[in-house]
Amino acid sequence: MDVCAVVMAAGEGKRMNTNHSKVVQWAAGRPIILWVAEALKGVGAKEQVYIVGHRQEEVRAVLGEDVAFVLQEHQLGTGHAVMQATPFLEGRNGCTIVLPGDAPLITSDTLRAAIDYFEKGDFGAVVVSAIADNPAGYGRLVRDEEGNVQRIVEDRDATESEKKIREINSSIYCFRTPLLISALGRIDAKNAQKEYYLPDTIGILIRDGHKVGALVADFDETRGVNDRIELQQVGKILNGKICERHMRNGVQIIDSNTTWIDDTVRIGKDTVLLPGTMIRGDTSIGEECRIGENTRIDDSVVGDKTTVEYSVLRNCRVGKNCRIGPFSHIRPESVLADNVTIGAYVEVKNSNVGDFSRARHLTYIGDAQVGKNVNFGCGTVTCNYDGLDKSACIIRDNVFIGGNSNLISPVTLNENCYIAAGSTITDDVPELSLAIARSQQINKENWVVKKNRLRAAKLIQPDRRREGV
Repeated sequence: MDVCAVVMAAGEGKRMNTNHSKVVQWAAGRPIILWVAEALKGVGAKEQVYIVGHRQEEVRAVLGEDVAFVLQEHQLGTGHAVMQATPFLEGRNGCTIVLPGDAPLITSDTLRAAIDYFEKGDFGAVVVSAIADNPAGYGRLVRDEEGNVQRIVEDRDATESEKKIREINSSIYCFRTPLLISALGRIDAKNAQKEYYLPDTIGILIRDGHKVGALVADFDETRGVNDRIELQQVGKILNGKICERHMRNGVQIIDSNTTWIDDTVRIGKDTVLLPGTMIRGDTSIGEECRIGENTRIDDSVVGDKTTVEYSVLRNCRVGKNCRIGPFSHIRPESVLADNVTIGAYVEVKNSNVGDFSRARHLTYIGDAQVGKNVNFGCGTVTCNYDGLDKSACIIRDNVFIGGNSNLISPVTLNENCYIAAGSTITDDVPELSLAIARSQQINKENWVVKKNRLRAAKLIQPDRRREGV
């Protein structure tokens, strides 16, 4: 059966209080409109038309060129929105799925069930409904004795008995396409808001003698996003499903309430994610890793058996059996080979670091090519920026760099050389050499006595300024 889709994405979303389109707001790693598009692709709705209006350029940029767009210049209700897609629907048979673009929790499984129910029951339309604990504000479905939809009544128009109905309209529909076109041509705006309402088409189909069914879905799947609170709620639900999927695939997540994983992330089995971990974008993490606590990884690759704790990794590649952190920052375009140690308060930027090299603490490695088995002493800095240009530092295999050393790029440290602690290196260091670049030490005898600087002469007092004195 031919399946096409009409997605309503023109609304301004005033309650979102944003400068951007509501449907491009992100939840669980992607704009909410893309969650809808993905669900539609899952049921074979290759032909999709999106009704755009407010900030349409943002919606178009997110969805790309594989879908069709129709402009709703004036927002005159949901029925009016779907009317704009009529030229796209003309001449089609089969069914048309109509749904809002702010329903990121709807799944392909539910849409497929609605299509199957629609086809087997020979309905003119099927409404996706849900059972709400608190149905206030929703349209209610009134069924006949055979279970077919008799009418949809809006909350403000419902009688007291109808308000007790808990089955609500999700605003997701499956229509027989020619019947939808016919019904759209007959709805009117004779209401207080002077708008054309899509649910009015259901009443028209029923009066025409067509059956309308309802498929009950999980209430969470029908949640829309109207404000920041609802955006947070659906994001949490999506994240919970993502975490559950990874746990079923063998990932140990200690606390899914504080672990956030984008839908695009891949994680190997037996990896442990500790609380406070956030993994985003196009990230792949290997098997038997230990990530966290309080770690963020964006668009990166992490090899098997690597540990990352209290650190940030962005657009980088980390090999197998590495140790990162605590409090390290691996910046974009950095590549760490296997068995590398990047310890406390170390930053790596746009650098390649070879196997078994280590910088255990308080080091900056920027624009550097680092070989194998290199040791960075505490406080080592590659000085890669002269105020105008960035320059590269080349450190070859088996180099030992003593603590508190400055490497003034461009400079090359050749194989098996040593850098004495406290040196500032401005020239290349030959292989097997020891480089010492310090100022000459001068000791001035009895200087403390002559200058009356004996610290034991009086006790050091607390800094009273910090106490507000």
